[in-house]
Amino acid sequence: MDNLSFENNKDGLILKLSGHIDSSNAPAIEEEIGKIRANCKAKAVQIDCEKLEYISSAGLRVILRIKKEVPDTKIINVSSEIYDIFNMTGFTEMMEIEKAFRVLSVDQCEVIGQGANGKVYRIDQDTIVKEYFNADALPEINRERELARTAFVLGIPTAIPYDVVRLQNGDYGSVFELLNAKSFAKLLISHEKTLDELVEMSIELLRQIHSTKVKPDTMPDMRATALDWADFLKDYLEPAQYKKLHDLIEEVPKDNHMLHGDYHLKNVMYQNGETLLIDMDTLSHGHPIFELASMYNAYKGFADLNHDNVESFLGIPYDTAVEFWNKSLSLYLKGKDEKTVRQTEEKAMLIGHARIMRRSIRRNGFDTPEGRAVIENSRKHLAELLPRIDTLVF
Repeated sequence: MDNLSFENNKDGLILKLSGHIDSSNAPAIEEEIGKIRANCKAKAVQIDCEKLEYISSAGLRVILRIKKEVPDTKIINVSSEIYDIFNMTGFTEMMEIEKAFRVLSVDQCEVIGQGANGKVYRIDQDTIVKEYFNADALPEINRERELARTAFVLGIPTAIPYDVVRLQNGDYGSVFELLNAKSFAKLLISHEKTLDELVEMSIELLRQIHSTKVKPDTMPDMRATALDWADFLKDYLEPAQYKKLHDLIEEVPKDNHMLHGDYHLKNVMYQNGETLLIDMDTLSHGHPIFELASMYNAYKGFADLNHDNVESFLGIPYDTAVEFWNKSLSLYLKGKDEKTVRQTEEKAMLIGHARIMRRSIRRNGFDTPEGRAVIENSRKHLAELLPRIDTLVF
């Protein structure tokens, strides 16, 4: 039958619809589907609409009857036009319907940002796309969209994703419109802004983020996440060191103010005189010491043993990154004396190296000389810092 083909695999029956389905052919298609189902007796059905161009109410009733007989039925690869039909008729509320994804290539595209979970490319003058490293990233993408929307509603200048795509390598991506936007890193490298100007702009936005209260159930609790880091290290630290680290984090008061969680020069953009945040999957709430720990790692911690790491990550020399960090911390703590600034840095270092040590162990760091060096370096920092830090609060 021209409008119907099928596959039967371990995941169930896949019915592939194509062309136009209306009252003239819907009864014959339904009869053929009945024969197919009688032979395979599948407990799950996917209706693939990649080649479907039109479906009338007669075709919709065929799908509805399949859904009633096989509750585990979903529709996949739906074009925007066909999705509108499903949405208008209420099908999107009755069953799972997945849109087809545009395919984009990022070959030769400029990388403007990168974090633990993905990489951000500029596609053209108006558009960027974030590639997600996780092969099953749709829940992650939806979560980031919700976090970005929440921040935007609360007044934080954020780039809002407007489309989900597939990249040619098979990874998922989120598309953002950022007209003529440049990262702070690029502005610094091109000398369009001075380091001091960017520090001031960066800290102004950071203060806005940290002064914004969120409902605790809308974003992860960074304090709880940091406690998980400490608990992971229990078997890798001396008992007294583990207890001190855990107790210090546990004693940080709960805080409902927003944190970005990955705040650095490549995740802040400048567009038409406005500063915008990108890479919102790390949004959380908590005490600002956790944000400062993430910033310390971006500018110093991850490059502690190999200073080239910061240039490959941020595109700036290590000395420049350290200067940016030092001036940022001093401005954030404006009015505090130098001793307090350095003590606060040590608190950020403590959390930062706990995170680095855990990260390296989880990535099989013990299996390579480089990984073992990173683990031992962080262990050394923790051993030095823990005896002289009595609180992480500042």
